[in-house]
Amino acid sequence: MAQQPSRIPRKGYLCVVTAAIFWAVSGSAGKYLFNHGVTPYQVVQMRVTLAAALLFLWLLARDRRRLRIEPRDIAYFAILGVTGLAMVQFTYFYTISKIKVAAAILLEYLAPVFIAIYAVTIAKEKLTWPTAAAVTLATLGCYLVVGGYNLDLFAMNKVGLLSGLASAVSFAWYSVYGEIGMRRYSPWTVLFYAFLFAALFWNIAHPPLEAFRHPYRLVDWAWILYIAVFGTLIPFGLYLYGINLIRSTRASITATLEPITAAVVSYLFLSETLEKLQMAGGLFVIGAVILLQIRQEFDDSTPELVRARLSESGKSSS
Repeated sequence: MAQQPSRIPRKGYLCVVTAAIFWAVSGSAGKYLFNHGVTPYQVVQMRVTLAAALLFLWLLARDRRRLRIEPRDIAYFAILGVTGLAMVQFTYFYTISKIKVAAAILLEYLAPVFIAIYAVTIAKEKLTWPTAAAVTLATLGCYLVVGGYNLDLFAMNKVGLLSGLASAVSFAWYSVYGEIGMRRYSPWTVLFYAFLFAALFWNIAHPPLEAFRHPYRLVDWAWILYIAVFGTLIPFGLYLYGINLIRSTRASITATLEPITAAVVSYLFLSETLEKLQMAGGLFVIGAVILLQIRQEFDDSTPELVRARLSESGKSSS
């Protein structure tokens, strides 16, 4: 029992790191589908619809109690699903259909900055120096990892740039608002209803199930299923579970490991080179994540952990 408090945050970081690894491949998978005639609308509709259906079947078989919610919370899940999850999905894929994947990733991972701004200005939380330093390191690291110094952002498609900023805001909102729901429900319950309302939205905004009525090749279906399961269902579930353990600010910073993973995959399997500045950026992001772990903050969100550690320290000294 003495080691339990330290395991909780480590488990949270591990969940988010795993989510980042899965997300790293989904962007390139989406770009592949766009290059073969599949639209961002179709990809998003299939992604959230398949994820909602699969998660429903899994919960029905494993623990159907997690499908129960209070009627008063329907509006909350509708807002989370539409303005959070549905918009995260669409804005990210729409962005990579308009500009380079690297630029899309860079813009989306401004989310920790927006979360930090929200925490200070709206939630009235104290921004400690370790968190501020981690946000700065992670943002700078992402900029270097994706080769932001080689990207002429102002020369890129303006709609794509605005969509990229919208993806960062949506991701930040999803992280913060999803955290609220987990005060009452399991992360998988929150995720399912977010997926459900996101799927309902995209089957109304886009002709119902239109994306499924196309003659895709077998390789296209393979990437579609990858995006739905390993690029959506599993990583978003792990990300929410991580938020439940380490809070949205730390989780969003940790998720910036995604571009590092994407760069390493490209280096190992696509024979792409890694410049020294990119490697330095990777070290910055890793440093940000390590900083969050070794400097646990004593805030109101983790009183149980603090009390357990103080108690353990007192026993050791006696």
